[in-house]
Formats: sequence, structure tokens, C-alpha cells
Amino acid sequence: MHEVLVMKIRKSVGKDEDPSVGIIDAQSVKNTLVSSEDQGFDAGKKIKGIKRHIIVDTLGLILAVVIQSASIQDRAGAPTVIKEMKETWIRVIKIFADGGYTGTLIEKIKTLFNIDIEVIKRNELHTFKVLPKRWIVERTFAWIDTNRRNSKNYERLNQTSVTMVHLSAIRIMLNRF
Repeated sequence: MHEVLVMKIRKSVGKDEDPSVGIIDAQSVKNTLVSSEDQGFDAGKKIKGIKRHIIVDTLGLILAVVIQSASIQDRAGAPTVIKEMKETWIRVIKIFADGGYTGTLIEKIKTLFNIDIEVIKRNELHTFKVLPKRWIVERTFAWIDTNRRNSKNYERLNQTSVTMVHLSAIRIMLNRF
């Protein structure tokens, strides 16, 4: 149902049903006491919990979601979410990413999936600036977080967390009609 809604919304705004560009990012989310699967500690953000890896299209519609331990680096978790996306959205040929997705990952993704990764970096540190394409995925995280179930990780299983993100995305897409 999620994929059908993505195609309908893309078509309604004059875009091709199958996206060719994606934007990837990860969000660390705190666990509650009942959460048990894949707990980790994100040392950069000082959060004990999980990491939501998502890929969105240029409209901010979710193409793929993977839940991993928060201790996994963004570049280490990227191949898993890209593989998940390629199972449904085979036409994606370019992905925009932030500075956490540099290094050997770019060649690895090009070799495995035939996808180019373009890293969009900040030019000026310690100043706020809206970066092209990057704000779209951040806005999607904000949309997802409007649902109380996604404010923290309340789920025992990662697959339940993925389902909750998809349900949030479906609710958002249904409000567009």
C-alpha cells in the first residue's frame, strides 16, 4: 500500500511514478525500557537506542527504511538501506547524502548497485545554512516524529519500528489527497 501511494502522489504532481533520485540520512532515536532488539550507543549524539536509516525521493516520500543499532556508523548502514530500496525502486540512479557517507562507500555502492552517491557538505562550520536536497530528508524525519509512537523507540522488534514509520508515512500521504 505504501509504494502505491508513493506512485500516486508522484504522478499527481507531474513526476514519473518511479523515482530516479533518492536522499539518504540516519536518525538516532532513544530506546525506552521495553525496547530490546539492537540497542546501541551513538557516541556522536550521546544516544542509547536505535538508528533509523531512510531514503526519500525529492518530494520527501519514504522509499526505504531500515532500523539498526545506534552504534552503527552511517556509512556502514548505508548498503543495507540501499539494498532495501533497490528491491522496490530499481530506477534510482543517484543518491544525495551528507558528509557521513564518504570514503570507500561511494565506490562500493557504485559497484554493487550502480548508483552514484553525491555528498553535499557544509562549507561553513558552526553556521546554519539550508543545504540543497538535504533539507528534504530532514523534513521527512520531522514529519515522522509528529507521531508519538516515533518520538522514541517503544518497540521490542525492529520490524515493528519499520512498520510504525511506514504507517506514519501512509498517514502523511493520505492527508495530501
